[in-house]
Amino acid sequence: MKIRVILKKLSNPRVRRRLKIGLCVYGGVAIIGLLFKLVYDIGYFNAQSFTHDKNTGLAITHPVLNIESAQRIVSGALKEDPTNPQTMVTQIIDSNHNLSTIIIENNQLKKIAWIIDRRLFFTGDLFNDAGYNLTEGIEHQHNIKRGDR
Repeated sequence: MKIRVILKKLSNPRVRRRLKIGLCVYGGVAIIGLLFKLVYDIGYFNAQSFTHDKNTGLAITHPVLNIESAQRIVSGALKEDPTNPQTMVTQIIDSNHNLSTIIIENNQLKKIAWIIDRRLFFTGDLFNDAGYNLTEGIEHQHNIKRGDR
């Protein structure tokens, strides 16, 4: 009996028009919501891929210094034969991409050496801005005797 009442009310043109308008508005809101969600997801994933690309770019521009790469830098700077170097890199103390500290050994004499920007190699004293001799501090820390001074 209730179904007949509902069908009778739905046969009225005014009720049909209002129902169509209501369904169209509801459908339009649902489509707009889906579009906003889709646009947000695309933007979010693009931002994540940008962050991922940025992080992978950092890994490429700042490679990790290992003993083999430090040995190549030292051999190239001292113009030694890379297959049979006389100066050996025995340890990497601090592998910073700007300033790396290494221990080299030549004729059983150990020294502290520095590699700047993965290219420049030097041995000698390095002072910080307070005047503290960093080379002496690291030599003392690793029990390396100063032979030439």
